[in-house]
Amino acid sequence: MLDHQSIEHKLHEVLSDDNILINEPLNNHTYTKLGGKADFFVTPVTYESVQDVVKLANREQVPFTLLGNGSNLIVKDGGVRGIVLSLKKLDQITVDGHEMIAQSGARIIDASREALTEHLTGLEFACGIPGTVGGALFMNAGAYGGEIKDVLKEAVVVDREGNLLTLPADAFDLQYRHSNIPENGYIVLEALFELKPGNYDYIKDVMDDLTYKRESKQPLEYPSCGSVFKRPPGYFAGKLIQDSGLQGKGIGGAEVSKKHAGFIINKNNATATEYIQSIEMVQKTVKDKFDVALEREVRIIGEDLEK
Repeated sequence: MLDHQSIEHKLHEVLSDDNILINEPLNNHTYTKLGGKADFFVTPVTYESVQDVVKLANREQVPFTLLGNGSNLIVKDGGVRGIVLSLKKLDQITVDGHEMIAQSGARIIDASREALTEHLTGLEFACGIPGTVGGALFMNAGAYGGEIKDVLKEAVVVDREGNLLTLPADAFDLQYRHSNIPENGYIVLEALFELKPGNYDYIKDVMDDLTYKRESKQPLEYPSCGSVFKRPPGYFAGKLIQDSGLQGKGIGGAEVSKKHAGFIINKNNATATEYIQSIEMVQKTVKDKFDVALEREVRIIGEDLEK
């Protein structure tokens, strides 16, 4: 059993009061608007305080979970035990020549817009990705033919022991929607992107076109986790789901979008359980109909609600 009073006291030794929330509902911090409470929700404002929180969690053997901006995440209805660490207050973006340093909590969309302002090309693909810089590295996010590994030069991380490391891009094994960041237990604090000089009007035209494609094809008017499934080799997940006749179907308040079959929306106050059951229903139906196994792109964390 966690000694909540003791943990709270120790957190106050390394963080200011306004960076610690107790029993914080995580549906306030996820794009799906799903999820139970975090025992402790902390928002460090310095790299040193991130290290301090990691070391505290290790020392006190407190469960520890990193949360980005919750765009590619489902939190179960029972919430998350221990400490949930959010880096949303580490959101600075700076540009020096052709290089950009973007902190983990900055939105990758904002990084792409800053690149445009500075007449730099390379991040146009990210103009519609709703995640943070840290989350983008975590899964090597990509869209419309570009991905993080194309522009990443190095990143600053905290390891499991609380050590601060600067690692080159090739240390992260960046592949399609994959990195070794989760298995190594790294917490990304900042990324250094190497961009190229470009023409402002051309870059803006590309970004405007990609934004139009995203807004016209994706069900952005409803809460969702974005694209639920990875692209199976030789197929498109959305097409398989559409051809399975699943659009408009779902469990409870969750529904496969009629606008884009690759999205599952929280249409009517769904629970996380209903949302996850809808994902499983899609996987089973596509497997039965086409013998293709859809692999989740979205992460699921937390505990089921006790009955």
